[in-house]
Amino acid sequence: MSGPFTRVFLIVLDSVGIGELPDAAAYGDVGSNTLGNIAARVPLKIPTLRSLGLVQLVPALSSINDSRPLLRGAYGRMAEASPGKDSVTGHWEMMGIVLERAFPTFPQGFAPDLIAEFERRIGRGTIGNVVASGTEIIDRLGPEHVRTGMPIIYTSADSVFQIAAHEEVVPIAEQYRICEIAFELVGKGLGVGRVIARPFVGTPGAFRRTANRHDYALDPTGETLLDRLVARGIPVLSIGKIHDLFAGRSTGRAVHTASDAEGMDHVDAAMTDVREGLVFANIVDFDVLYGHRNDVGGYAANLERFDERLARVLPRLRTTDLLVVTADHGNDPSTPGTDHSREYVPVLLAGARVKAGTNIGSRSTFADLGQTLAENFGVGPLAHGTSFLEEIVVDHP
Repeated sequence: MSGPFTRVFLIVLDSVGIGELPDAAAYGDVGSNTLGNIAARVPLKIPTLRSLGLVQLVPALSSINDSRPLLRGAYGRMAEASPGKDSVTGHWEMMGIVLERAFPTFPQGFAPDLIAEFERRIGRGTIGNVVASGTEIIDRLGPEHVRTGMPIIYTSADSVFQIAAHEEVVPIAEQYRICEIAFELVGKGLGVGRVIARPFVGTPGAFRRTANRHDYALDPTGETLLDRLVARGIPVLSIGKIHDLFAGRSTGRAVHTASDAEGMDHVDAAMTDVREGLVFANIVDFDVLYGHRNDVGGYAANLERFDERLARVLPRLRTTDLLVVTADHGNDPSTPGTDHSREYVPVLLAGARVKAGTNIGSRSTFADLGQTLAENFGVGPLAHGTSFLEEIVVDHP
C-alpha cells in the first residue's frame, strides 16, 4: 500500500440522500431531498455529522442551529452516473462500475408465464405479483399466505423480485431455496438486480419482518475496487449487506447484521481487530425501517443515534486512518411514495491526515470515491472515476 491511509472505514448510510439530481424528473423524484426535507421538519441533533461538513451540503441544517461548527473533515457530494436508484447500482458505482443501462423494472408485475414457471419449479402457488411496500403487502396478504402457504411475490420501482413468507409457514431453508430458484429465472434469466427473501413472523395485524432477510444479487459486471484489493492481498471486511450486494465476490471476511446498532458494533470491533485494508459497512435501517415506511420521525431519530455512535468512532481513529461516510441513493420519507429517490449523496471524510474544511465539490460519479481509494491502496487506476486523494490529504507522501 502506497498511500497515506493504511485503514479506510467506509460507512454507507443506506438512502441518506441530500437533494434531487438533475434527471430526477425522469424517475418521478422532483422535490426529493431525504435529509433536507427531514431537517426542515425535525430539529435534528447531529453535531458530529454537521462538524464533518454536512452542514455545508444541506442548507436546512443551518436553520436548525445558526452557529456553524468548526469543520473537522473534508466534504462534498456525489451524483450517480449510472441509470437507476437502487442499492446494487449505488454500491457498484462506488467500487468503480458505471452501468450503461439500468436493471429492468416491472411496474405492472411479472409476466404470467414467468410466474407460472416459477410456481411449477417451487411446487407452490403464489399471491401478489404487484408493486408494493413490503410492510403494507405483508399486512394485506399475510393472512391469506398463512392460510394457503403460498408465498407473497412483489416488486417496487427498483429491479427486485421479493418473496415474503412467514417463518412458521415456510421454513427459512425452504424460503432460501425458493429464492435461489427465482434467481435462476429472473436474475440470471432476465437480468433483475436482486431477488430478496423477506421472512416475517407474528399474527394478523401484528406481522413483523425478521433479520433473516437475504439478498441474491447479480455478479458485478466489471472489475471493482474490491477485486483489486483482494487480488493484492489487502484485507477487506464487509459489514451488513455488502456481501449480498456484490454476490459474495471479493468481499473478504463478511458479517451480516440485524440492525444498525449491530453494524456499528462491528465497526467498533474492527477499529481494534483490523490492522490494515478496507472496512466496508452498510447501515440499512434508514432505508428499510424508515424511508420505505414514510416515517420522518423515525428516520430523524435514527440519524441522531448514528451521530452518537459516530462521535465515539472519531477519537479512536489512528493517525493513518481515513473515515468516509456516504450514501447509495435517497429515500425521502416526507414524499407520498415509498420507493428510493434519485438524489445526490454526501461524502464526508475525516482523519488526522485529512485537510479539514476542504470542499471537494460536486462529483459527477460515485466512482470518484472508488478511484480515490484505489489510488490510496496502490491498486488503481480503475475504469471509471477521478481521484480526489491529493485534494484531501494534508501532506501526501
